[in-house]
Amino acid sequence: MKKRLYASPAAAFLLLLQCLTVQAQDSRQVKEPVVPPVCQWIGAKLNHEQVNVQQGNAPDTQRLQAAIDQCSAGQAVRLTAAGNNRAFLAGALRLKPGVSLLIDGGVTLFASRFPADFDRGTGSCGSNDEKGRGCFPFILMEKSAHAGIYGDGVIDGQGGRKMLGSSESWWELARRAQREDKHQNVPRLIEIQQSEDIALHRIWLKNSANFHVTITRTDGLTAWGIHIDTPSDARNTDGFDPVSSRNITLTRSYIRTGDDNVAIKAGNQGLTENISITDNHFYSGHGMSIGSETNGGVRNILVRNLSIDGATSGLRIKSDVSRGGLVEQVKYEQICVRNSKAPLDFDSFYGKRAQGNALPLYQNIQLDKVFVLTPGKLIFRGLDADHVMRVKAKTLKLSGNSTITAQHVSLEADDSDLNSQFALQPGGDLSATTACKVAFAEYPNSDAGVRRPQLNPEQAAYYSMENVLGFAGLPGKEIADPWNPLADPIAKVGQFVPDYIVSQTRKPDGVKVFRHLQDAFNRLILDSQKPQQAASDPVRKRLYIEIEPGVYEGLAYLPETPLPVTVTGHGSQQTRLRSAPEAAMTGEQFAALYDAQFQDAPAAVLAMVDSVRRRPVIGTFGTPVLWVKSQAFQMRDITVENSYNRDGTAYKPGCQGAACEGEGVFAKMNMVHHQALALMTDGVDRAQFEQVQLLGLQDTLYMRAGTDGKTARNFFYRSLIEGDVDYIFGDATAYFLESEIRSVGTRTTSYAVAPNTNLMTRYGFVFNQSRFTSDHSVNARAGRFYLARQWFSNQKCTPYDRVPLDGYRCVIGNVNQFNSPAGSITRATLETVGKMVVMNSEIGPHIQPVTPWSDWNKRGTLPYRPAQTTIAEYFANLRTAGIDPVRDLGYSLPLPDGIILGEFHNIAGEPSAIPATMKKEKP
Repeated sequence: MKKRLYASPAAAFLLLLQCLTVQAQDSRQVKEPVVPPVCQWIGAKLNHEQVNVQQGNAPDTQRLQAAIDQCSAGQAVRLTAAGNNRAFLAGALRLKPGVSLLIDGGVTLFASRFPADFDRGTGSCGSNDEKGRGCFPFILMEKSAHAGIYGDGVIDGQGGRKMLGSSESWWELARRAQREDKHQNVPRLIEIQQSEDIALHRIWLKNSANFHVTITRTDGLTAWGIHIDTPSDARNTDGFDPVSSRNITLTRSYIRTGDDNVAIKAGNQGLTENISITDNHFYSGHGMSIGSETNGGVRNILVRNLSIDGATSGLRIKSDVSRGGLVEQVKYEQICVRNSKAPLDFDSFYGKRAQGNALPLYQNIQLDKVFVLTPGKLIFRGLDADHVMRVKAKTLKLSGNSTITAQHVSLEADDSDLNSQFALQPGGDLSATTACKVAFAEYPNSDAGVRRPQLNPEQAAYYSMENVLGFAGLPGKEIADPWNPLADPIAKVGQFVPDYIVSQTRKPDGVKVFRHLQDAFNRLILDSQKPQQAASDPVRKRLYIEIEPGVYEGLAYLPETPLPVTVTGHGSQQTRLRSAPEAAMTGEQFAALYDAQFQDAPAAVLAMVDSVRRRPVIGTFGTPVLWVKSQAFQMRDITVENSYNRDGTAYKPGCQGAACEGEGVFAKMNMVHHQALALMTDGVDRAQFEQVQLLGLQDTLYMRAGTDGKTARNFFYRSLIEGDVDYIFGDATAYFLESEIRSVGTRTTSYAVAPNTNLMTRYGFVFNQSRFTSDHSVNARAGRFYLARQWFSNQKCTPYDRVPLDGYRCVIGNVNQFNSPAGSITRATLETVGKMVVMNSEIGPHIQPVTPWSDWNKRGTLPYRPAQTTIAEYFANLRTAGIDPVRDLGYSLPLPDGIILGEFHNIAGEPSAIPATMKKEKP
């Protein structure tokens, strides 16, 4: 039953009731910000110890400002680590309009402790006086647009450390100003003024000398996944303050500080409206505040899905007659508050000595699903009978033993724990209420969000080529088996007498000269079965095939052979194997295209062919242009290309090569690609590739481990692998040296690598002295691609997150299956963790600099799994999912640990020259 409650009997006659509907939110369609292209990479020259001993002006100010000034609008300056140096130290910086700042995870930009580095020219910075504001902010964005501050790195204001030349810290100076009734001259951390379409993305802001983020006269700002962290006793360290601005969103963020966690203000510079504060966690601080300046007017505010734990005030509107104004259309929805002195604090008497005619008026304040779990002060104080506060409450649940102060307030309530006399009617213990059961979260560790795990030198040594390629065996049981392919390079043409020749110009004889590689394979297999050949050449250790220049259409399947095979061409630009099978083909379509070329193949080859053509749909593993099962296989100076969709046309049954031109759908615009392999090494150990090119789009190179996961080592040297999604993948072990990994195509999202290495397998994919590049597509230039996502192989449901299905469950079982809404997942599938390390390599600007290691699909979907960087994290994720590694999966204590994903001494690769055809494209 709905009740209308009044703290003042006259209040009902003074104002009309407000409309029940509230349009209170950012009016934009808000999406997660995307990092802009990088214009310049700046490597750190300092470590943290060198920052600690600063003695004069900050050393990095000039070079950072110069880089910012040289950057063009729409681009970003990126701060990166350089070896063990991970720190920058600077004074006041001004971001050029349109220019962004990107700080890599593990890197910290420190604010100088030397007041002169921020002084506005009056010499007052670092002192107290009657005016204040004598310091420039650390970072200023003014009259900017389409720019922001990005990265998993840290901006540290050093507010708690002694100023140079002073016995006080910035915070101690502020405390003294309070005692002396003066104004402190200290720098704010970030000021954004008169701007539009600004982003703050994932950045960590710490220890500001004053306010962390102030936003003034700005239209359009998205703060997504930011972290603000300053001690609870640091004075005037507001977290996030929109002032006289509109269309502002703060979401998925964590704030603990010494003053207002958020303070929405509107002073003399005008109205503040259309603000969304959604899906956030607040800790120590002064709460989710509106005010104290409200004289410019505040309206259309949405605060949704907020936990407040330990703030002095919870939900707060504060103003007084010196700075008051109209605050209206404010909606608080799904709010959980605990350990707060004043969990609801709506007060028109903020300043005890306030004087003036700027009268505060709070109208249409909605409380919808608000839960106060612990006792505290509940304050509702309108100014007077002419300025009644109007509040609507729907599902307002309050803890007992709270105190209530109410005057000049009209409360319209439904399912509320307040009665008509503003006395509590609590409904019981709220500590376990379902609505707040999972609302609270621990403040994250500053390393928790970093997706750029860095190896130390000792860890990096573990991933030397000698180690990675020097062990073989079953997962977890590998033994030393030394192999150094560089000590035995593949013979090139002219260094061997070929056993077989593939040529487009010579006449095939069916014995030594062949028109296609498959024909040479067929003969090789037949010859190897002749006992007289082995007897006549008992020392023969390898068979050699030479492929003369040309483009060879068709497939090539090589089963296990008694002797290893080497295939060498006349250069990858001159010798090419090419065809276009793709995963959506039916077995019948495959047979129609390829049966003829396998007509005279030996039984071992036909068995491979039959395994593809008998399938209703051939799938990914039926698509390789070159499929190898022969141990110690070698290839040099050849290109293998799956040409499916690479010319922009889709597959049409019965149509191949030039005859297909113009047929099908223009894939780059209108078609989803299918998987299409160029090369599959199938359980091959000691596979060696030098100066090869593997070209495709989705799933170019697949490397499969041996039986029961037995080590299958692959080595790529000075080679090129090209594709658009998951184009290097599998559970084998592979070492890429001095190679290029090129992302191409028009996909909006690309993952270069998708390992599914077993948890216990010693090594996965290692890239050393290599280059990750792109073709400069629009999305590549925007930095939207990823190094890798860990293939969640065979998985049918996820235990790692909730899926929006009633009754959803995903439990440990003997099979991978999902019969909505419940399913099971096996231990073997959970253990396909996917290992990858990148060392001493160049990573181009097409790769996400913030999160280059992607989750496997999106949170809240069935295929989801978070990126896992260590084995310890794997076990922690299991526990979070309710799976006990010992009880449910049979692991033994102590649990193993180790690296899954890592980087070492990588640099940001400079973009190569953009092709002339692309220079006219708009970014």
